[in-house]
Amino acid sequence: MTSRLEWTTIDSADPRSLAEFWCGVLGYVVYEDKKGEVVEIGPDPEASDEQRLGDLRDGPAVASLAFVRVPEAKGGTKNRIHFEITPIDSDQGAELDRLLALGASKVDVGQGEGRSWVVLADPEGNEFCLARSLAPGEFDL
Repeated sequence: MTSRLEWTTIDSADPRSLAEFWCGVLGYVVYEDKKGEVVEIGPDPEASDEQRLGDLRDGPAVASLAFVRVPEAKGGTKNRIHFEITPIDSDQGAELDRLLALGASKVDVGQGEGRSWVVLADPEGNEFCLARSLAPGEFDL
């Protein structure tokens, strides 16, 4: 018996704005915007609930994200959980430039120099990492 990750919920001061940033990063679209209080995004807006449920039951699925409005800002400490983003059709440098143009910023969480990943933060300060590229010619088995 196993479970599947369906949603990741992220507290946010401005759910719509943060959802738009992550749509740009991941190529997702907004599923539902509940008056700016909760904004849900994911990879396939045309999938029916039945299709999504079938996909979840069949195997690992790409998780959707939900951004929920909260009154308080993110605390100053490093996140205890974060996303690892991997480019699939460009090299890491080109993806870094794209993410910075979308509104990400480089951050130092004590990772040190010479790492194969880059630590970034979204517009509300949530850290995530840009890992190596999986693009053809960039990563081969």
